[in-house]
This record gives sequence, C-alpha cells and structure tokens, in this order.
Amino acid sequence: MASATASISSHAIALRDLKAVRIGAVRQQVAVVPAGPAAKSQRARAVRPLCAAEPARKPLSASAASAPVAPVEEEAPAAAVDYEALAQELVGASPLEIMDRALDLFGSEIAIAFSGAEDVALIEYAKLTGRPFRVFSLDTGRLNPETYQLFDKVEKHYGIHIEYTFPEAGEVQDLVRSKGLFSFYEDGHQECCRVRKVRPLRKALKGLKAWITGQRKDQSPGTRASIPVVQVDPSFEGLDGGAGSLIKWNPVANVEGKDVWTFLRTMDVPVNALHAQGYVSIGCEPCTRPVLPGQHEREGRWWWEDAAAKECGLHKGNIDKDGQGPKVGVNGNGSAEASAPDIFQSQAIVNLTRPGIENLLRLENRTEPWLTVLYAPWCPFCQAMEASYVELAEKLSGSGIKVAKFRADGEQKPFAQAELQLKSFPTILLFPSRTVRPIKYPSEKRDVDSLLAFVNSLR
Repeated sequence: MASATASISSHAIALRDLKAVRIGAVRQQVAVVPAGPAAKSQRARAVRPLCAAEPARKPLSASAASAPVAPVEEEAPAAAVDYEALAQELVGASPLEIMDRALDLFGSEIAIAFSGAEDVALIEYAKLTGRPFRVFSLDTGRLNPETYQLFDKVEKHYGIHIEYTFPEAGEVQDLVRSKGLFSFYEDGHQECCRVRKVRPLRKALKGLKAWITGQRKDQSPGTRASIPVVQVDPSFEGLDGGAGSLIKWNPVANVEGKDVWTFLRTMDVPVNALHAQGYVSIGCEPCTRPVLPGQHEREGRWWWEDAAAKECGLHKGNIDKDGQGPKVGVNGNGSAEASAPDIFQSQAIVNLTRPGIENLLRLENRTEPWLTVLYAPWCPFCQAMEASYVELAEKLSGSGIKVAKFRADGEQKPFAQAELQLKSFPTILLFPSRTVRPIKYPSEKRDVDSLLAFVNSLR
C-alpha cells in the first residue's frame, strides 16, 4: 500500500512539473506588442489564425522539465511620430505612396472623407495599395441628386459601404423653424454649415485616430496654399481626445487639379455627373453652382459672399492658424491684407490711387470712359481673371477707353463698399463718358468677349 501511495505521489509531482513547464513555454511565446498606430498590424502578425493547425508537440526530457522558466522581457513602447518631419520626408512622394503610408500606420483607425467630388481619387489610391480601408461621408440632407447617385455607384464599383454621418435632427429643425430654409443667403453660410457639417464631422472624427482628405493647394490659394501632406489636425480631436489626438492626411496636396482629372480618366472610375455641367467644387445644392469662364473653381461655392475665405469649417484650421490664414492677414478693420504680389501688371492698365478714383467719381463730363476693376491681390478669383483682364486692356489700348485697377482691400475697403458698390472681389465698374454714376458689371463671366460686350454696349 505504501509503495502504491509513493508511486501515485511521484506521478502527481511529475504531472505538476510538466504542467508548469508547458505554462512557462506559453508565456515565453507571447509577443509584447507596443502601443501606437503600428500596434494593430503587429498584433495581426502575432495572433494565430482561428483555424490554424496545432503544431506537433515534442516529448519533454527530464532536463527540460526541471529547467527554470526564463523571465519575459518587455519591449519598449514605440516612439511618437514626428509628423512635421514626416511631412518633409513625403514632400516629393506620390499620392499612392502617401496613402500607403497612412493606411499602414493607422489601419482600421483611419478613414477617407468622401464628398462626392474628386475625392473618388482617394478611394482609387486606397484600393491600389491593396490594404483594407474605410470611407465616410457627411450627408447634410441638401446634396444634389447627382451626388447621391455617385455615392451608390462608388459603393458598387469598389464593393464598399460608405459610413454616412448625419446632422442632429433637432438642431436642423431649430435652425429651419427659426430662420427658414435659406437663411444662409442673408447672414452667411457658417451657421448652417456648423449644424449640417462641422458638428457631424466632429462626432465622426472622435471615433478615429486619423482621417484622409482631398485638399489641394491649388483649390484655394487664399486658404490652402500651405497645407502639408500630413499634419496634426489643428481643429478636431480624435479617439484619444485632446489636442494632437487626430492626424490629418492630404495625399493630393501637391497635385494640380488637372492632374487629378487625368488620373480619374485614366483609371475609368465613376465621377459626379455635375462635373460635366461646369461644376468643379461641389457642396450642398443651394450653395454650389457651375463656374464661368475666367472664374476660379472655388468661386462656385457661396458665391454671394466675400472671397476672402471660401471654407465651410471642415478645414477651418487653414484659416485660423495663429489668428490668420496662411496667405491672408487681417488688419484692425477686419479687412484682408495681401501678402501676395500685386496683380494686373500691364502698361495698358492704369493703377488708380484713392484720389484718382475719387476724381473719377466727381467728374460729370468725362472725355473718355473708364473700365476699372476693384481687386485684392490675395483673392483667388481676382487672380483667376487676371489674364483675361490684361488681354482686354491690350485690345482696348488706343480705342479711347481707359482700363484701370483700384486695390480695394485693407483700409480702402470701407470706402469701396460705401462709394463703389463693392460687395465681393473682384468688382468691375464702367465710368461712362457722360454719366456721373459708375455702372457695375452684373455678370460673373469674366472672359474677354463678355467684358468687351459690356463695354461696347455702354460706351
């Protein structure tokens, strides 16, 4: 009986030692995965697939069973990414390389912001990386039918589901009931955009660590000329909360619009049908219209407002950096001041000073008519019409019609608003030879033929 008990006890001890060795072996095999954006991809490599076959187990020797278990060595956390340095590193990179880096760093914690315009290029680049990706969009409730149709086509073409974000019904109801459906035409678009776009975006971004936008530097020289390809988002917070918790990627920042369209045509992807109707920058239906000859693409948005800052608030960090935009300062009167070089430089164009244009206003019997543009050098819409205005001036040279310019921003803006009918830049006036009051050019077609027709009809 005693020998049997001793045999059972020794057998139990052996089983206990074997179990301890197996537990120690498992502990040594567990990989320590650092925290940070790359953690997800490392975890994916460390975890065995659910249906993987168990490896063959080798019998343990007595010496192995009695060997002490090695302590687990923990790896140091991954170092924080210097995004300013990364932006410099990627300055010359292609959109595909930038997209690949973004998806690799953040995995499922990053998403593409899709507006239904050229942003389809971002989705195509993401697909070409071969990595999984997410897409979200803001449905404001006031998009064009063509935009909704594009959403459906994009989902089917890429086999994805767009994650739609909507405004709070109560906030929209309060705005419409108190101010009506089109209050933005009277008091500016910012309030409506805040309810329908900015707040829903803020909520969506709180579930992410990074997002990808289709911003380009040439979209708006006044507000987007300095955007990097990657940055710490200056306006919104991400999943972890607090300043610096959200990273913003702009893969096509350094790409010109014409090159984006070359890519879209080459890859034969679905695009918004509105583009074929003259729409370039597409937003909500009441606030978007086609651009005309001589107009900048951003001038199709909120056309009834001043051209200083054509942003809805989604990228307000472009404007509010250190209290001023990257290319536009603000003086004590709240008027934009140019940091850009002067425009409309031609010997055929007279540069009017304040006393000069005041004299034009006072003259009752001018010997010759004057065509004058009120402008601001930093205004992208003034810049867009520069070539046509210079060509017109050269055509009219020696015809008896003077062509002039008057810089009407900064300290001159209140005067121009009160005396020269200035509402937005550019404003074009004709001072006829026998009329006291100047006549404002009513159209936004700023090509040479349209301007010439205006002059000839009133000379």
